[in-house]
Amino acid sequence: MGVYVRIAAALALPLLLAGCLLTPGKFTSRLVVNADRSFTYSYVGEVHALDPEQMKSGKTEAEPGEKQKAEVKNRAIADALSKEAGYRSVRYLGNGTFAIDYQVSGTLTHNFIYPFNLDGQAIVPFVAVELRANGTVRVKAPGFANESKDELGPMSGTADSSDKLDGIFVLDTDAELVSTNNEEGATAAGGRKTLSWKVSPLTRDAPTAVLRLK
Repeated sequence: MGVYVRIAAALALPLLLAGCLLTPGKFTSRLVVNADRSFTYSYVGEVHALDPEQMKSGKTEAEPGEKQKAEVKNRAIADALSKEAGYRSVRYLGNGTFAIDYQVSGTLTHNFIYPFNLDGQAIVPFVAVELRANGTVRVKAPGFANESKDELGPMSGTADSSDKLDGIFVLDTDAELVSTNNEEGATAAGGRKTLSWKVSPLTRDAPTAVLRLK
């Protein structure tokens, strides 16, 4: 079980029972990590809000009254996310679907996780960047694969939490590439290396790479 999924399962269950689990839909996401520790992360596309109670029960559709409450909750989530730095656009499209345009830049002096918002109650990260003491950094995208469903056990619910997964995750870096689970490997040009993962409902392993920074 990955460290981020363990944290989500152990600490977030009370929140999830009252909140929503945010999962990717159709998207393009890009992470630029430079050897000098500067980075830029972007996510453009759909995000789906799933009701953990409905997932646990195996229902494919909510009752009319529950659906109305869910719509109100989802609009509140959109409002909460729009107030967070980096969200250039947040639109609620209805039926649990959001259109997101997010981009943030900074310096990797600490770990980075996207998304995480206490008001929106986003728990399982799409992308996590973990700094290590030996000068390396691990990039992992648990939200862009289905392995997290297996780890969440009864919270995994129906196939609805993964059947909308359709996107591309790109990692662009000039740092040393220590390891990766990308079968095609990196393409190199101008001193930079690029890794690209095409993810779908069939993707089992989360995109992962380890980089060595300056």
